[in-house]
Amino acid sequence: MSHPTDLQYTAEHEWIAVDGDTARVGVTGYAADALGDVVYVDLPAVGSTVSAGEACGELESTKSVSDLYSPVTGEVVEVNAAVDADPSLVNSDPFGAGWLFVVRVTATGDLLDAAAYEALVASA
Repeated sequence: MSHPTDLQYTAEHEWIAVDGDTARVGVTGYAADALGDVVYVDLPAVGSTVSAGEACGELESTKSVSDLYSPVTGEVVEVNAAVDADPSLVNSDPFGAGWLFVVRVTATGDLLDAAAYEALVASA
């Protein structure tokens, strides 16, 4: 599976797209495939603070419930209402319409480029 090179990734299978002082967060196609059909998302609330590497929500699939980790520290400024209404977007378009939330970033965690992330999942 090819991963967009303009994004950064975490070892927990989240991606971020940085735009100035904000970052859009989602889960990778690898994670979406591993989860199976996502049926429910529990996203952090707008105005809440998330911390890099810490759980900030959950993704529930037909297989299991998995924690959602924030790749950055900061304030949540937007959540994807479309994913809340239709969680299957996480599976059908994880790098597009299936994004999860936007954070005004104050610090980042350990991030990988696309090549390093692909090496990580290839060894899994």
